[in-house]
Amino acid sequence: MSKATIKDVARVAEVSLKTVSRVINNEPTVKNATRTKVLKAIEELRYQPDMSARNLRGTKSYAIGLVYDNPNPYYVVDVQEGVLRACRELGYSLQIHPCDAKTGDIVEELSDLVRNSRLAGLVIAPPISEDDRITDALYDRGIHFVRIISASRIPTGASPCVYVNDRAAAFAVADHLIKKGHSNIAFLLGEEEHHSSGERFEGFRMALEQNGIKLHTDLVLKGSYSFDSGFRRATSLLTGSKKPSAIFGCNDEIAAGALAAAKSLGLNVPGDVAIAGFENSPFSQHAQPPLTTAAQSIADIARQAMMLLIADLRPQAVSENNRERKNEFIPELIVRTSTDAEAR
Repeated sequence: MSKATIKDVARVAEVSLKTVSRVINNEPTVKNATRTKVLKAIEELRYQPDMSARNLRGTKSYAIGLVYDNPNPYYVVDVQEGVLRACRELGYSLQIHPCDAKTGDIVEELSDLVRNSRLAGLVIAPPISEDDRITDALYDRGIHFVRIISASRIPTGASPCVYVNDRAAAFAVADHLIKKGHSNIAFLLGEEEHHSSGERFEGFRMALEQNGIKLHTDLVLKGSYSFDSGFRRATSLLTGSKKPSAIFGCNDEIAAGALAAAKSLGLNVPGDVAIAGFENSPFSQHAQPPLTTAAQSIADIARQAMMLLIADLRPQAVSENNRERKNEFIPELIVRTSTDAEAR
């Protein structure tokens, strides 16, 4: 069976080629009844626009780049899913570009990517999105982009962004631990270059302060967003002279490592030590016992970032609800049996 063409869509919908093109481009001048007919024909024929050919025609680009420097596979997959979902809704293709921001000239690398691949813009994930040196340079070069960042208030900067209020969510997790009777709570940080690490720690610190609990700096350990790092640090804490009654991992991987450490030492969770994480990744969902965490829909965050970028490039292509240049997401506390034996 041959692949459907735009001419086939126009024939079935009984409209002109130009009308089909306007529907594909989400132009607002098309009547709703006509748009419905065209979309129905597209679905029946399983028509897919040729993005490469489309990019070569005219001056408009219909390709977006997703840029990330993040080793967490669950995060990366969810970001890709969210951006790709929006790309399909809006008729864009997606080019994925993993990179290492610590080596070479990342600004030149991304500038070359946009130019050589004729990209309309970039969706930039943390920690690259949180490096003002990089984003300011890209903005000065006239590159369109949207940032996904961790922040507790509306960020400054001219470019659109989606910000995740990790501080508020971490406060909720820590406050839950305190309400369960814990006062000597350990906090296991992630890498410093991720704003989320500092924001989550600040939420933890604020919860202690508001509940009149002293912060014990010897229970705050630096490290990385990894299972192994969580295991090593938790082992050190749980075999030390000052054992915490609860451990708050800066993400679920760290918390899962802490859980494994507790089990290896023959400790009961949450009886001997309560453990909480952050992000609601499979690490928290499939752990035994399941981990208390803060759920953030990474795919929804990424989809909204893509919507903001297109609203910046082509305001007529998205609804008014998706045109706010800065959007806040607050991860939601999920209580599970790793901190509350009665939770389900």
